[in-house]
Amino acid sequence: MVSVRDIAEEIVAREGGFVKDPDDPGGATNFGVTIHTMRRLGLDLTGDGRVSVADVRKLSRVQAVDIFIQHYFERPLIGRLPAPLQPSVFDMYVNAGANAVKILQRLLGDMGISVSVDGVLGPQTLGAAGQAMAAAPDHLVDAYGIARRNYYFRLADKRVASRKYARTRAGGKGGWITRAEAFISPAYHLSDAAFQERVAAWG
Repeated sequence: MVSVRDIAEEIVAREGGFVKDPDDPGGATNFGVTIHTMRRLGLDLTGDGRVSVADVRKLSRVQAVDIFIQHYFERPLIGRLPAPLQPSVFDMYVNAGANAVKILQRLLGDMGISVSVDGVLGPQTLGAAGQAMAAAPDHLVDAYGIARRNYYFRLADKRVASRKYARTRAGGKGGWITRAEAFISPAYHLSDAAFQERVAAWG
C-alpha cells in the first residue's frame, strides 16, 4: 500500500523546484510550497528575521514533504477520508487549499448527500464521504478527479492569465489538466478533440 509519505514525495516531484511566476497568485514557490505558506508557518530558514524569496530558495525537498504531510494531510484530516480518495484530495489540497474539500462537498451534494460547503472535513463531510464511497465505490474517485478538472477549467475561463496552466503554448493539455487526470481512470480522460472543443472559446 502506498504511504502518505510516498504520496507527498510524488506531489513534490509533480510540483518541481523553485518558480517565481508573476501570473501565479501563490508568488515564489519551491517544491510546491509558496512564500505565503512559509510566512504563515514562520519558516525563516536564512535566520535574518524575515521570510523572503531567499528562504523559499533555501527550502529542501525533505522539508517540503514534511510540510505537506503535517499541514496539508494531517491537519485538515484528509487521512479520515475513504482511503481511495485520499491521494487526489491530498494533491488538490496542496494545489488549492480548502477548495479541495469544497470540490468534494459540492460533489457529495450533486450525489444527493447534503453537506455544508465550508472547506472543512468535519464529521458531517467525513460521514457523507464514507456514504458516497459505499454507494459508488468504483466511481467516486473518478468523479472527484473530473470535478477537479472542471474546477481548473472554470478558473481558466475567468482568468486569462491562468490559461497557461490549463493549456500549453502548443495547444495541448496544460499542467492543471494533466495533474487532475493523473487521478482519473484513462477512460475518462479528455480526448485531444474534446479538450480543444472545451478551450476553443479561449481563442
